[in-house]
Amino acid sequence: MKMLRLLPALVLVAGLSFTGCKPKDSDIKASVEKSLKENPATSSVMVMVNDGVATLSGEVADAAAQSESAAKATATKGVKSVVNNVTVAAPVMAPAPVTITADDPLTNSVRDATKDYPTVTATVADGVITLNGTIAKASLPKLMMALNSLQPKKVDNKLTVK
Repeated sequence: MKMLRLLPALVLVAGLSFTGCKPKDSDIKASVEKSLKENPATSSVMVMVNDGVATLSGEVADAAAQSESAAKATATKGVKSVVNNVTVAAPVMAPAPVTITADDPLTNSVRDATKDYPTVTATVADGVITLNGTIAKASLPKLMMALNSLQPKKVDNKLTVK
């Protein structure tokens, strides 16, 4: 008879003992966050714990950090399962530099300026116009004025004046 009275009390004590050993969700969350903060790559991951299920969210730089955050959460005492909602940030691509040769528009303009002078040849390199050939003395100022208006770095005049 005394055993029957003692049995419910033992069951109650045993039940309280087992439920008292179960870690609280807030303690599990703190443990997971602490382990994630140890690595700068996973420190931005946010954690929510509900009934021992850890839900991870946030953004990390690469897939290695994503899987490491899930592994750290799984290894934490009290975590029953992990829902990994962590995303990997898209890589930042630097735009390819656009190379525009400054000589191309200048070359076209020089070609237009010298088209009326068939004995004059002009080349453009690094913003410098080099003139070769022959030209009449009366035509030289007009040609030089037209070329200087294009604003080159320099006009290298190697023309023979007649």
